[in-house]
Amino acid sequence: MTFSPFRIEISDAVLDDLLLRLRRTRFTSRSGDQPWRTGADPDYLRDLVAYWADGFDWRSREAELNAYPQYLTEIDGRRLHFLRIPGKRPAGTPAPPPLLLSHGWPSSFVEMLPLADRLTDPGRYGGDPADAFDVVVPSLPGFLYSDAPDGPVTREAMARTLHLLMTEVLGHQRYGAFGGDIGGVVTGWLGARYPGHVTGIHLIHPPFPASFDARPLAPAEQAFLDAEQRYDETDAGYSAIMGTRPDTIAAALVDSPAGLAGWMLDKYRDWSDCSGDLESRFDRDTLLTIVTLYWATGAIGSSFRQYVDFAHNRPRPDITVPAAFTLSAEPAMVGFPRELAERACTDIREWNLPGVGGHFMPLEEPDLLSGELRRFFGSVGTHDRRGGVGTH
Repeated sequence: MTFSPFRIEISDAVLDDLLLRLRRTRFTSRSGDQPWRTGADPDYLRDLVAYWADGFDWRSREAELNAYPQYLTEIDGRRLHFLRIPGKRPAGTPAPPPLLLSHGWPSSFVEMLPLADRLTDPGRYGGDPADAFDVVVPSLPGFLYSDAPDGPVTREAMARTLHLLMTEVLGHQRYGAFGGDIGGVVTGWLGARYPGHVTGIHLIHPPFPASFDARPLAPAEQAFLDAEQRYDETDAGYSAIMGTRPDTIAAALVDSPAGLAGWMLDKYRDWSDCSGDLESRFDRDTLLTIVTLYWATGAIGSSFRQYVDFAHNRPRPDITVPAAFTLSAEPAMVGFPRELAERACTDIREWNLPGVGGHFMPLEEPDLLSGELRRFFGSVGTHDRRGGVGTH
């Protein structure tokens, strides 16, 4: 399999149309007297849209993104977009081991860039240059510049695509994998299906078992599952409509940039460790970079496919490769018991509760997370026929 260089180039016509739509946005009024309680706050959204139209410099952000080496390949007849960022290790040291980073929803490869910077060039951030990795960051199938497959978009199917990227396209026979949210579930599938190739997995959202039948639930497990159900009573509406009426909501979001921003940034605020202040964790330019990419590619509808096709997911086998966890501090993860993860993973090496960083931890806490990844993957090592033995 081959791959070719790629650059993000949004046309002037698309940007002019976006600007026109932003300046003609109609805003709703708030449902109630508390900002954000009933979804994206109209006052915040109005201010953000004004900045998007008259303060945000897309061309500057586009140039920053294009400073990263990006590529396109074709797997099973479908296009896949990915970044491949070489590690900067000193001469005479082992070649950097390969590490795959997978994003979730409503996210993109942009989430992984601060983490990738620290993993590929640790010396720039006060670390040991000999700890550098070669980092691969794909756009998951159906997201941005990656096509959705013809068949059901299952997590297992996405894992197969990413495994073929690492092995058949890039030639890595051994690699480590990290992910969160959907990317974390895909990473779990990589560890379950390809233990001869995956040296270990690191997740910020531990996996659920394929079945709870092995033994009765412990009190901590039952308490967490009950708490999750209560949380979903006020949070799961987005998932319900994306899984049952995706084309209805996609019709609105693909036609309204303000609506698209509201739909996505509501989750950035709810799921991050921001104490209700979205921009205490994410600067506006980063948020608008992510939303602009969704707008320009028209990919919001195809990003819903893995919700629509959820019923096609089969039970995942046990994950037998070494596993490490740095649990996010988002509300839905509070109290996640290790016993629950042990039902799915047979070899948990690390279980860390830093108490900071939410659903988008690579953006929120890249220093913390890069240290955790270096330590874990340094302990399991990797052997790759392209680069020899890598231990760090």
